[in-house]
Amino acid sequence: MARDTDFQNTDRTEEHPIKDTRSGLPATPPVTAELLHVAHEETPPSRTLWGDALRRLVRNKLAVISLVWILIVIIAAVTADLWVPNHFGDPRTIDSVTAAANRLHGPSAGHPMGTDELGRDMFGRVVYGARTSLVVGFTAVIISTTIGLLLGAFAGYYGRLLDALIMRTTDVFLAFPYILFSILILAIVPPEARGIGPVILAIGLLGWPTFARLYRGSVLSVKENDYIDAGRALGASDIRLMFRHIAPNAIAPVIVYATMSVGGAILTEAALSFLGLGIQPPAISWGKMIESGRGFLVTNPGLVFWPGLAILSTVLAFTLLGDGVRDALDVKMKD
Repeated sequence: MARDTDFQNTDRTEEHPIKDTRSGLPATPPVTAELLHVAHEETPPSRTLWGDALRRLVRNKLAVISLVWILIVIIAAVTADLWVPNHFGDPRTIDSVTAAANRLHGPSAGHPMGTDELGRDMFGRVVYGARTSLVVGFTAVIISTTIGLLLGAFAGYYGRLLDALIMRTTDVFLAFPYILFSILILAIVPPEARGIGPVILAIGLLGWPTFARLYRGSVLSVKENDYIDAGRALGASDIRLMFRHIAPNAIAPVIVYATMSVGGAILTEAALSFLGLGIQPPAISWGKMIESGRGFLVTNPGLVFWPGLAILSTVLAFTLLGDGVRDALDVKMKD
């Protein structure tokens, strides 16, 4: 009988769970360490715009390959002094004794890309040319981006007369062809003063209008959000609103364009050096190498092919990486 009574009590407990005597609701079970562990495992990790963008970028094979190639070029250019002169002779100098003997050799174990018309190793010159191109590309884009962000932020945030003044100035700069404007500026520079500095300034100071126009549009879109009005109502200063609230949400298009612009700056530097207005010897430039080797295009095409391939692959890598960054930062893209 006692056993039957126990079964009856058990059934009654399952059918009628214990209730809180004060509220009449089922009693809340005690919080244990096991329940906390299960709840922690079931809670999904917080997701951010930049975290989602990084995951999408990693899944883009072309963007990853382009990034790897850019890193290889950067590492080779930075470490060139450690290994290029020791193995292939300093490609920046001319050895009058061996110049005639090593002139216009084809690819070999000692010179993987052959030698140029002055007996200098082509492989070493291509590596040192990467250093010049990367310095010009990154520095010029940093200058353009800085000027464009400042002017675009002021134009988009304050508007009215300041916006009209900045945008009309932008229109004036955009009315001139970019490469022709660069040639005009560098043509004024005396030949003995031409070099990497004037090239960087010419490219950097002429590249800001597109950044300014692009960032102005993003600022105009972001500043209409409710949280900007709330911050202004709470007394936040214009500087705080611009740099803490507007900039993080409006910077994505600028990052995409800046990534692509590095390749454009490298290509512009090569064109200016090819025309004799850019990097001057003894500094090494891919564009100058093509200009020096065009006279041997039929007899020794490697003098043009190797620096041309370096320009093509590097510019293409930055363009594909920019495409990948654009897709990764697109909030409409689904995982």
